[in-house]
Amino acid sequence: MINVVIADDQALIHDSLKIVLSMDPEINVVGTAENGFQVLDLLKIKRVDVILMDIRMPKMDGVLATKLVKKDYPQTKVIVLTTFDDDDFVFSALRYGASGYLLKGVSMDELAASIKTVYSGGAMINPDIAAKVFALFNHQMDEESIITIREDAEQEISQTEWEVIRQVGKGRSNKEIASALFLSEGTVRNYLSSILSKFCLRDRTQLAIWAVENRKRIKELVGQK
Repeated sequence: MINVVIADDQALIHDSLKIVLSMDPEINVVGTAENGFQVLDLLKIKRVDVILMDIRMPKMDGVLATKLVKKDYPQTKVIVLTTFDDDDFVFSALRYGASGYLLKGVSMDELAASIKTVYSGGAMINPDIAAKVFALFNHQMDEESIITIREDAEQEISQTEWEVIRQVGKGRSNKEIASALFLSEGTVRNYLSSILSKFCLRDRTQLAIWAVENRKRIKELVGQK
């Protein structure tokens, strides 16, 4: 059973999400919150696996809440619920450890599937906003790398793994990567697990950020002209 907290300052939204998600036998909504302070209060008394975190909330927004959650409860996953108007917050929340972004208005089936994906160690960035997320990284990155990997880890990466990394950097899903590289989704998952282990990275989101930061080098390594 996956314990979930829904954080949104609109009661109608978090109550509706609670009702719908509670119909899934694998999901247990253990609480709702209307700001970051209430999220932190819930974490003190309940075991929470995944938080659906609205980006814009009063008193404490989803970005700061994500930072504090990941600092004190690193095993708790955060999925940020966003809109196309939240570009300024995207970079910060991912940097603070959010496992992904979903657009508000996503179908309930996709939302439940995303919770399960993140709970199992994956990352979820809605395909509709993936391009905007990575474009934002391109504009906001400075000379200092945001994500660093284990020293000499690059030498352990195979040619196919570099191809997978390049695809992750484009914001593509496992299904899309499998299609592009003529692999099964299971094989792609295995490659990703191997890459994360070699790089000593926490999750797919960190790998995506690293891939964007190092896209030119990766392009050279996979022989792209």
